[in-house]
Amino acid sequence: MSVPERRAMVERPSETLSVRRQCALLNLARSGVYRPGPVTGADDLALMRRIDELHLKWPFYGSRRMVFELNQAGHGINRKRIQRLMRVMGIEALVPRPGTSKAAPGHKIHPYLLRGVSITEPNHVWASDITYIPMALGFLYLVAIIDWASRAVLAWRLSNTMDTGFCIAALDEALARHGTPKIFNTDQGAQFTSAAFTGRLEAAGVAISMDGRGRFMDNIFIERLWRSIKYEEVHLKAYADGREARDGIGSWMNFYNHLRPHQAMNNRFPMAAWRAGMNRIEAAKTVDMPLRLDNANALPTYPQQTQKQQKEAA
Repeated sequence: MSVPERRAMVERPSETLSVRRQCALLNLARSGVYRPGPVTGADDLALMRRIDELHLKWPFYGSRRMVFELNQAGHGINRKRIQRLMRVMGIEALVPRPGTSKAAPGHKIHPYLLRGVSITEPNHVWASDITYIPMALGFLYLVAIIDWASRAVLAWRLSNTMDTGFCIAALDEALARHGTPKIFNTDQGAQFTSAAFTGRLEAAGVAISMDGRGRFMDNIFIERLWRSIKYEEVHLKAYADGREARDGIGSWMNFYNHLRPHQAMNNRFPMAAWRAGMNRIEAAKTVDMPLRLDNANALPTYPQQTQKQQKEAA
């Protein structure tokens, strides 16, 4: 694990461990935690934006292929520089690799719970991930939480560091506004495996699921969300600062949830699909009848079955 990744694992403030003790356990110098990180140069920012575009196009590209593509365009850079920038961006080639699913020190890795599971109703499974957001001068990180069945974005946050706090803030908002899912799926990033994040889920009675390392298909719906927002919003603009990025991304998220038809939802809007599904669930609870949700427009079938049985009895 790289030093930036370990530095991002330090929680400030922490309810259980001081910064001194966390740094000792992670073998980090405290000066590296308290001191602001180095300012990224304009050349590196331009390369990072291009790397992000290539990663969206070919998510299975590692640093070697990135170097080849960039040098084909005349950049003349070496692999070590690309590896460093990919670490800063928090991205890696999305391919299965044996022996790489190593937990961060003291962080528990939970098994993947969604294999073979039919997910047809809202609040059955939520998923979350973090992505890199380029700006004119600098970059940010975006975390989002989506409902797997409806593809609705339930909460999101921006941060200038890969800490745990902005992920917890998004989780708290989603739980407060949209109820509680049965399963919450993430990758094995230090933010999601931290005791603070998993503790929130466990306290809410949510089962925790985590992707296999490098298996982007395990969390494919949020990967598609990243592709959509970057092609339709982020890469079309050069945000001047964090406020402009927040306004632009917020406007796009509202458009995505309420105005952008989604093909997987029979061209319905994601939030409308979420609300419709929740209404069906509440209606089924009210009349105490089973609910069949085998497609986007499924309706309860119990009353019709009961009527048929009454005719046969007569």
